[in-house]
Amino acid sequence: MSTRQHAGPGPAGPDVPEPSLAERARTLAALGRIGSLSTHSRKFPGFPFGSMMPYAADPLGRPVFLISSMAMHTQNLRQDPRASLLITQPDVSGDPLGAARLTVVGAVAEAPAGEVRDLYLSRYENARYWQDYTDFAYFRLEVSGVYFIGGFGVMGWIAAEDYASARPDPLWEAAPGILQHMNADHADALVLVARHFAGEAADKAVMTAVDRLGFQLRLEAGERIHGRRLAFLREVTNTEEARQVLVEMVRQSRSTGAG
Repeated sequence: MSTRQHAGPGPAGPDVPEPSLAERARTLAALGRIGSLSTHSRKFPGFPFGSMMPYAADPLGRPVFLISSMAMHTQNLRQDPRASLLITQPDVSGDPLGAARLTVVGAVAEAPAGEVRDLYLSRYENARYWQDYTDFAYFRLEVSGVYFIGGFGVMGWIAAEDYASARPDPLWEAAPGILQHMNADHADALVLVARHFAGEAADKAVMTAVDRLGFQLRLEAGERIHGRRLAFLREVTNTEEARQVLVEMVRQSRSTGAG
């Protein structure tokens, strides 16, 4: 019988600074491009109806959609505006359950095109073709609450006002590139960093998230898999500062003979 462990944040360690759940949720909402919209089915009352839904998050984190009146989800919303949008972080570790995701809950109503058109088209240039059709209109989800899961052992409800007042992390646009670069080109260095800065003797380390205060690693040690957060040496505000700090952390790890 396998003793392989999957869940859990790993051994307890010193408090590591990290963004609030509200900030992390706003960051993922800004980063995402397509979610799964769940509406109340007209055809099968009482059942949820799921739809793939491109969206753009406005300055308050509210998802904005451009949808056709002929679409089933639009017909559902006309009857019952209550809905939710599931947004998931692209998987970088090979384990989607270790990635972040959030569910935004609220009522969806038609939004004035003048308020949201430029925002939406800045994300979806090809949508200019559809907005000229009379059966298409912009809609916006007014957030009542948010449930965020940040990977293993990190989850919780976020009040609508906290979500609206939070701001996306300054690395939100650069984060996918940082993760890809570190995992593709510096996988061995991440193992050293985990040992030097967290006392973790891992066979494999994958960076699954990064923000201005630090980063999350998915660690494999024998049959055990768990997550561990590490703090940056100092807070960063852009890609270059993040690169400099990561270089310093790798250099320190190697200089102590870790590994």
